[in-house]
Amino acid sequence: MNKPIFFSGLCMLLMATAYAQSNDYRVVFDLTSRDTINQQTVVREIGLIRNANPEAQLEVVIYGQGLDLAVRGRSAQESAVQKLIADGKAKFKVCAMTMKRNNISTDQLVPGVEVVPDGIYEILTKQREGWGYIKVAH
Repeated sequence: MNKPIFFSGLCMLLMATAYAQSNDYRVVFDLTSRDTINQQTVVREIGLIRNANPEAQLEVVIYGQGLDLAVRGRSAQESAVQKLIADGKAKFKVCAMTMKRNNISTDQLVPGVEVVPDGIYEILTKQREGWGYIKVAH
C-alpha cells in the first residue's frame, strides 16, 4: 500500500474521531428511582460532565418513582436542579403520564422542569437522534 495515502487516510480518520468526540457529547439520563442517592448521583454527574465539557448537551428524563426529583419540596436536590436548569447546564423533563398517576400539576414542579407526554418515548427519541443513554442506579 502506498505510504502517503495510508498516512493521509489515518490522519483524516483521527481528525474525524476527535471532532466527533468533542462536538457530539449528548447524553440522556433515565431516572425512575426515588432513592436520594440516585438523585444526588445524577446531579453530581451532570456537574462533572459540564465541567469537563461545557458544550455537552444533557437531559434527565424523570418518570415512575423518580418524580420526587422534579416536585418542589420533595427533593434534597431541588436547589441544585434549579441551578442546573437556570445555568443552562441540563434539561430536566418529567413524564406527563407519571404526573397524572400521582395527581401532580405543573405548578408543583421545580421551576424550569419541562413536561413531556411520555418519558420512555422521550428517551427513545433521543437515542434515535444519537444521544448516549445512562440509567441512573446504584
